[in-house]
Amino acid sequence: MRPFDYHRPADAAAAVRSVAGRPDAVFLGGGTNLVDHLKLGVARPALVVDVSGVLPTGVEELGDGALRIGAGVSNSALAAHPRVREWFPVLSQALLSGASGQLRNMATTGGNPLQRTRCVYFQDVTTPCNKREPGSGCSAVGGWTRNHAILGASEHCIAVHPSDMAVALAALGAQVRVLGPAGERTIPFVGLHRLPGDEPERDTVLEHGELITAIDLPGEPIARRSAYRKVRDRASYAFALVSVAAALDVRDGVVADARIAFGGVAHAPWRAYRAEEALRGAPATEAGFRAAADAELDAARPAGGLDGGNAFKIPLLRRTLAATLRGLTGKDTP
Repeated sequence: MRPFDYHRPADAAAAVRSVAGRPDAVFLGGGTNLVDHLKLGVARPALVVDVSGVLPTGVEELGDGALRIGAGVSNSALAAHPRVREWFPVLSQALLSGASGQLRNMATTGGNPLQRTRCVYFQDVTTPCNKREPGSGCSAVGGWTRNHAILGASEHCIAVHPSDMAVALAALGAQVRVLGPAGERTIPFVGLHRLPGDEPERDTVLEHGELITAIDLPGEPIARRSAYRKVRDRASYAFALVSVAAALDVRDGVVADARIAFGGVAHAPWRAYRAEEALRGAPATEAGFRAAADAELDAARPAGGLDGGNAFKIPLLRRTLAATLRGLTGKDTP
């Protein structure tokens, strides 16, 4: 680990000024991702600015079922919050599936969506990686690709975003409140993360020095009938091969509305707009659910590799979406 300076600011504005004034500075929240990268040599900042004591740690009711979640709220506290469990069950379930209790106690609302990929090549500084060193190449292309993207990838990067929480927030249409050198702004959560394109080193649209201060959840009734389903290699805590966050409104056997996002399959939490559109007005049946999955997965491009590739994610995601939607209709079997 390279030595660095450490600073604890008096408030969020001071934290922003400290990081914005140094191109080699980073924010530190719970540290569940950054500390690993410091140890591995992936992150090499000269200044670490600790914001753990200056971010809001409350959950505020905004009226009409909406919530504002302070960026300093821990994942454990958020998952257990009674309003989150009642009004946004998909978010509570995603958080509880994301990590062990010890990690959830440290991880924060503002930091969890910003965690970087767990691609083994990104974390191994001895291998070329465009995300870590732009222009060096992507070792995953033609390498070990089981855990990699089938949607939205590019020739420069096929890594996936690891957060479970972020998938739920994408499905819920959350808004991200940000404080930066130019003041405050709000970003739709689905617009926070970037697909790799030819700049895979840029994970999000945040500018250097911008700090997430809160996340707002809109009070839509559909969110109360929602669920998160995660498929992983082992029952213990592991990153998703595929995951589905979904909310469903069914009336007289017909889908009136749907909100869907996928995890484990793209560089960003993947909002499944084509699947949502295919579901609206269609019968709430197994055939309809699988057809909606196919509408979204028509754009899927699996990667081959030394391990046989990840084409298996397409049928796996189709079945996972159908099972999630089936559960929301009260039907456990096809």
